[in-house]
Amino acid sequence: MPIPEREQIRVPESAVVYDRRKVLAVMLIPLAMTLMAISSVNVALPTIQIGLDASAADLQWVLAGYALAFGVVLVPAGRMGDVLGRGTLFVVGIAIFTLASIAGGLAPDPLFLNITRFLMGIGAGLNSPQVNGMIQQYWASHERAMAFALFGLVVSASVATGPLITGVIIELTGPEWGWRASFMLNGILGAICILMALRWLPFDTERRLRALRRAGTVVRQKVDLDPVGTVLLVLVVLGIMLPFMLKTWWGWLLIPLGVLLLWVWVLWERRYAARGHAPMVDLGLFRYRNFTRQTSISGTMFLGTTSIFVLVALYVQGGLGASALDTSLVTLPEAVLSGAFAMWAGGKVMRHGRTLIVASIAVFTLSIALTIGTVWLIEIYGISYWWLILPLSVMGFGHGAMGSANQTIAVFDVPNEDGGVAGGVKQTAERIGNAVGNAMITAIYFAFLSSGATVALTVAYVTIIAICLVSLTLAVVDTRQQGAAVMELTGPFEP
Repeated sequence: MPIPEREQIRVPESAVVYDRRKVLAVMLIPLAMTLMAISSVNVALPTIQIGLDASAADLQWVLAGYALAFGVVLVPAGRMGDVLGRGTLFVVGIAIFTLASIAGGLAPDPLFLNITRFLMGIGAGLNSPQVNGMIQQYWASHERAMAFALFGLVVSASVATGPLITGVIIELTGPEWGWRASFMLNGILGAICILMALRWLPFDTERRLRALRRAGTVVRQKVDLDPVGTVLLVLVVLGIMLPFMLKTWWGWLLIPLGVLLLWVWVLWERRYAARGHAPMVDLGLFRYRNFTRQTSISGTMFLGTTSIFVLVALYVQGGLGASALDTSLVTLPEAVLSGAFAMWAGGKVMRHGRTLIVASIAVFTLSIALTIGTVWLIEIYGISYWWLILPLSVMGFGHGAMGSANQTIAVFDVPNEDGGVAGGVKQTAERIGNAVGNAMITAIYFAFLSSGATVALTVAYVTIIAICLVSLTLAVVDTRQQGAAVMELTGPFEP
């Protein structure tokens, strides 16, 4: 009798010797590359426009194509990694991202570049949830918290330093070749990461399935990836994210369709599970209170927080006439402090995790208010925009501590075999929050821009404060109901 799919990955095998420090390095370097690809291209857009004679619509798709493909692939990729093997999907994702990056650097026209950006997003989406799943699989308790702290450090540092690195490359190699060189750099680093992954990753699930097949146990076992559920969820994410990226009148008509398909998807997943199959997303995942609440907290935060540095760039560059490099340097200290506080929080999360989340959101909200005050000092007294470094640096605590603690608590009691799909669901909620928030907050900024950049930034930031207060309320309720500490993991750790 075939072994049920969820039991297959529990079959014992001979001990596999691996260095978890190397495994973590292999996982986090591609994670940094895929996140830098989101933010760094902003700096390259003017040179791409000139070099490829790209239109405004072409440039919009350079941004939207990557983010859209990334968001659509996350949950199906997490499910495939949990079933087929996270190591395999991880390498496949890097390979697609690497080849597409090289092709993008050689793009002869805007259409070709946008196709490669879409493929890069698919590669990043395949890769990213495997990082969550493998941290869940190979680390436990305090070590897992520290691994997620490094995860948070990489997220903070890569998003902030991506534009700076690309700006430096463009300065060194010139506007014609600079943006191409930044794509090629991804290709070189990706090729190195593939070699490292093939040498250092354990590939445990894949190895176990091969052993079972050799033993004749699962020769005819059908791998259930729930294709109908997968297609439905892809259409749901497209229907919700795409309108906020395109910002066209007809695009908004997709939102009701996306909500309807979400309802159909939930019904399908329940029915699929009731028939004895393995749904793409086991809806029982949402019965884990830590996962559901922390996903709602971070998803709400992403509605506002991801727009903060876009607004800084619009204000400092467009409103005050600073260079792209100066703008990157204004936000760089925040990235450094964010990474430092992510590591600091990793050592505190098991005892004070929920308190850290409440404190970090509160400090984050305060830093936005201080930024508004600084902007008005610039407006009234003409002080230098470099003073923005101070309130933005305060924000570093909120970014770093929140990200590290939230990620650790969210997947704390999720079973290891669901680690990939859980990471995919959480990241999808955050990607949707990102898309909706960017569209909404930047629209508010431009709506008030006729009254001056200072007024526009103030109204946009007050909106973000309101969003942060909602997230803070959710965090306070969670802390009061469950306490500050996160209970230690119990039971055997399965490497």
